[in-house]
Amino acid sequence: MITTLLFYLFAAVLLTSAAMVVSARNPVHSVLFLILAFFNAAALFLIAGAEFLAMILVIVYVGAVAVLFLFVVMMLDVDFDELRSGFQRYLPVGATVGAVLFVELALVLGGWTLTSGAVRFHMSPMPTGVSNTQALGQVIYTDYILLFQTAGLILLVAMIGAIVLTLRDRKTARQQDITRQTARTVAETLDMVTLSLGASTTQSGGFLRPKVGEPERLVDHSAAGEHDHGH
Repeated sequence: MITTLLFYLFAAVLLTSAAMVVSARNPVHSVLFLILAFFNAAALFLIAGAEFLAMILVIVYVGAVAVLFLFVVMMLDVDFDELRSGFQRYLPVGATVGAVLFVELALVLGGWTLTSGAVRFHMSPMPTGVSNTQALGQVIYTDYILLFQTAGLILLVAMIGAIVLTLRDRKTARQQDITRQTARTVAETLDMVTLSLGASTTQSGGFLRPKVGEPERLVDHSAAGEHDHGH
């Protein structure tokens, strides 16, 4: 009885917070509601007996992803009024896409409930004599290790592609010339002066300015085989 009440309580809070994620006007509030939704989903996992998934949900999604979203939203200077200005213009398109997704979801749920052969798609029972963590590791890292490695490779390629697409190499930017830096001598960069005791800076010759050397040259990375990805 208590388990059932807790299930309905956490499920109600989860659905409410999930609705607030997409309906809140302040993005910071949306991220906070998302964190609340993650916590309630973890509580549902605990009720179902999947404590490993609950801890992973809290540690990975709440402790890393959601907090990262929160910092990004708070640090970026985004004009949210300007972003919301086109809401009325794109409302028909968004409503159409939402209606199509809702119909597809209803068809999937209806087919799952009414199909007579849907029982064979149910999850296999957990092996006896082992913990949830051990059973999950057996499935992921033994039975489906190839698919797991393939998913990791796809994520790696996506990360590298995102870095390559967003990399900007501007020719006007100042670059370090390591050869010139290491070839400098002390006489070219440093002057030893003797200041008299109690004398002011003006009496000692004024503030010393950096020595004016040859103008820094721009390093052309294209000659070294690097490509310019945009301006």
